[in-house]
Order: sequence, then structure tokens, then C-alpha cells
Amino acid sequence: MGIPDMAAKGRAKLDRKAARMSTSWNAAKPRMKSGYAAVGFGPTRQANYSSGIDAATHKVDAPKWERNWSLKMAE
Repeated sequence: MGIPDMAAKGRAKLDRKAARMSTSWNAAKPRMKSGYAAVGFGPTRQANYSSGIDAATHKVDAPKWERNWSLKMAE
């Protein structure tokens, strides 16, 4: 099994997990915000961070992963 075959296998696995990964990431947003708040930043910084987290989306880019993994393994 060569690098292209291994990359394709990894990409297929990532494709199967993509929806679950995004769901987990969205579920973690409250923990992200509370962890940031616990650091001690002021209210303006906390509000800006919270706004950014609320607006952010999670995207799994399997083709990019496959391309980058293949290049890294060929180094």
C-alpha cells in the first residue's frame, strides 16, 4: 500500500467522521467561551471572543487533508 492508497483510506475515514466532528465542535462552543473568560480578559475582549465563536463555523476539508498528508509523508 503506497502513500496515495493510505491517503485515500484516511480521507474516506475523515469523510465518515466529518458530520460528527462538526457537531462536537459546535457543542464545545460554550466551553470555549467559558475557558476564555476564566483567563481574566476584560469584558470587551470576552464579548469580542464570544461573538467570534458564535459566528464561527467548522468545516472539514477532506481534499485539503489528503493533499497535505500526502505531501508531508513524502518529505
